[in-house]
Order: sequence, then C-alpha cells, then structure tokens
Amino acid sequence: MNAYPGVFTEESATPVVRRVALSHLSIELGHLYMDDFRAGEQRLREHFRRVLPWVRTAEQACADEVSGGRPRVSTCFLVDDYFTRFGTPAEVVRALVDAAQDTGLTIDYVARESGCATADGVDLATLVRQHLVAEPPEGDNGGRPATAVSGWLSNGERAGTGAAAAMAAPRPWQPPRQSAVQNHSIFVDIELWNGPAGKVLWSCPFLAAVWQLQRLGLIRHLGEPVAEPRPGTADDVADDWDRMPAVVQLNPRAAPFRAYRTFSALDARFLPIELAVRTILGQVAVDAAVSAQVRGRAEGEGLTLPAEVVDRIRYAFL
Repeated sequence: MNAYPGVFTEESATPVVRRVALSHLSIELGHLYMDDFRAGEQRLREHFRRVLPWVRTAEQACADEVSGGRPRVSTCFLVDDYFTRFGTPAEVVRALVDAAQDTGLTIDYVARESGCATADGVDLATLVRQHLVAEPPEGDNGGRPATAVSGWLSNGERAGTGAAAAMAAPRPWQPPRQSAVQNHSIFVDIELWNGPAGKVLWSCPFLAAVWQLQRLGLIRHLGEPVAEPRPGTADDVADDWDRMPAVVQLNPRAAPFRAYRTFSALDARFLPIELAVRTILGQVAVDAAVSAQVRGRAEGEGLTLPAEVVDRIRYAFL
C-alpha cells in the first residue's frame, strides 16, 4: 500500500483530517462465525486458551519496542454478521466475554463484519474500493476488464494464451507470473465482490482488508473517521444486529481501538484469507494526509513505522 496526494483541489476545499486516538498495538483475539458459535462454549474457551500465550507474547514484544512509559494495547474481536446471522448480539457477545474471561483475557472492543461494509451511513467498502490502484502487468493489452469493472484483483500477470493476429496460429499458453517475483511465482487472483450494481456482495478478504485499515487508523471520509467505538456492555449491546454499532467498546478503561500496529491471532484456516488481505492492501492508496499524520505522530513517540502498511500487520496462525 502506498500513500498518494490524490486529486488537485483548492486548499479551502480540502477537508481537515481529524486525528483519532491511537494505541501502540491492536490485538485481534479472533473471528467468530456461525459454526464456531453453534459448537458451544467449550469451543470458544478452547480458542481463547490457544490464543492466550500469543497475546502475552505480542504484549511483551510491544513493551520492548516502546521506549519509556507503559505501552497502550487494546484487544478486539470480529463477529461475522455479514454472511450469516446467528443468535442476538447480546447472546453472542456475552458468550465471547465469558469464554475470554474464563481464560484470563479481556475483550476491549467487539465489532461486526457488516460494519466493514457500511457504517454510520458511509459505504466503507466502496470508499476503499475507490482507492484501489491496481496496475496492469507488463504486456497487458486491455483484453481483461480492469479491477474496478471485473471485481478481480491479482498480484501479477494472469495465465492465458494472449491475443494472436488474424489468421495466425494461437499463441502458446503462458503461465501466470507474480509481480516482483523471486525465483518462482506465488500467484494470487482474488474476487473482491460480485453481484449487480446496487446489490454488491463483498468478499471476506476485502472486508478483512477494510478491517485492518480501520484498526490502523487509516480510513477517513471527508476528513472524518468512520465507525467510532461506542460504549456498551455485553448485556445491553443490542437486541438486533442492524442496531448494533459497528464497533462497541466493552471495557471503559481500554486503550484506543485503533493503533500504530496490529496483531491478529487466528485459526490456520484464515491463512489464505490473510494472504489475500495483504495482496489487496498492497494495491490500496492511503490518503497522503492521513498517512503523514499517523507516521508523524508515531515519530513523535519515538517510533518508526514501516512505509508499507502491510508491514505494520503481524499474525499468529494457530
């Protein structure tokens, strides 16, 4: 992912980029899907038991990197209410909070996946889509629709036979090739969305990319942050998913939701999704003013953030 200054506008027409509170590290304790919830409380407790040592390791690593003062670390959990709806928000969040507490963990923030598509009246997924800067591979002849049209994004040149002159023999098949390849290609082709205009179904990797951008404090709409956490408890979070805020702050003493870096402890089944997430983020142009603001604040705290946003994201796959 790179930062771009965007279009030319009069200075008076450029919105002021509002700052957001930032922790040093945002730790994601997991994703919850319908099958996980229906498997019962024991499955949830087992998940958090597996996550616990990695959380402590991430906290210690953050403390080692922060010079002076106590590191600001927050935890979060993402619930899938976009592809499936199960239980009520209060039932699901209560089960998560209890299972986490049983293993010595605290969930500071809980978020719903639909909030990565739309939040506070803002079409977040479309906002991120508008910042895609997928570059055509070398030798591209325009035969395949652009990402903005097709909904597909890759990390290189796709396989194919290529165009042939009239009456000429078909060109031989060419394998896909990764951009900036080292010896051998690892080619990825990702479906970002499908469906007709007005009824777009966003893919899991694309929503997960929006989720990472939110946690890193890099999303703004007209200079304003979107989906600011709202206070709540496990018992009164909401009685319907559509009425639940995109992000709920369960712990009133929690460090900020967004952070300079993120760490996600996930089941190994999420590895291909996160590969897709990193590929997507590598082709999203972050607003230059937002990028400069976050990096400048980090430098003010004695931290040096990687220029590439994907390098601010860390994982443990269980």
